[in-house]
Amino acid sequence: MRRFVFSSLFALCFTNPALAETVKVFAAASLKTALDQVAADFTAQTGNQVVISYAGSNTLAKQILNGAPADIFISANTAWMDELEKAGLLVTGSRKDILKNILVLIAHGKDAPHVAISEDLDLAGLLAGNRLAMAMVDAVPAGQYGKAALISLGLWDSVAASVAQAENVRAALALVARDEAPFGIVYATDAKAEPSVSVVGRFPPESYPAITYPAALLNEARDAADAGFFAALTAPEAAAHFTAEGFTMLTP
Repeated sequence: MRRFVFSSLFALCFTNPALAETVKVFAAASLKTALDQVAADFTAQTGNQVVISYAGSNTLAKQILNGAPADIFISANTAWMDELEKAGLLVTGSRKDILKNILVLIAHGKDAPHVAISEDLDLAGLLAGNRLAMAMVDAVPAGQYGKAALISLGLWDSVAASVAQAENVRAALALVARDEAPFGIVYATDAKAEPSVSVVGRFPPESYPAITYPAALLNEARDAADAGFFAALTAPEAAAHFTAEGFTMLTP
């Protein structure tokens, strides 16, 4: 029955512009470039507005748990979505994994030399007393993935004191783009969105947990537009935007 209701709402939001609504989305900061384009397309097609709050998944999830109004949540890891599900805040059956990402080492500038990332990398020597930009390593998914990779490779202890922790992955990216830190660990999609940095190495995929982005409708979602935008996240037009930014689609 719930699937029928949301299918009907999705159809309605495309056929009755007079019922235009505002969709409130909380989304991981790493999604900004692609998701802004998806939202713009949706607004152009339906007349419905999409208001997106970007931050670290931990910050957004805590805000939702504390009562912040949101219709859709897209997290950069499964753990924070799990917290909302345990709290009974998701529309039953709506949760789905939609995207994957990978972890990279970036450097300031367009043509920085390549670095082979392995247990043999002298990352501390590479930093030469400077800072390594990362999202908060014990709370923000990008930072957690990065710390896990460094621990797996035996590199964490040598650089832990040099880490400049940022509020989210885009803030870590900005530190490197502004040359406030010579190197940083971000998602590949973030690096692609910033012309002032270079990807100098990719972390071995076995060195960190799979980076999966789950999305779900929240109990606040009651309008046709909410269901419509949620469905649009995995439509071919959205997939084109996400893949152009380097994401891998998980849901057709």
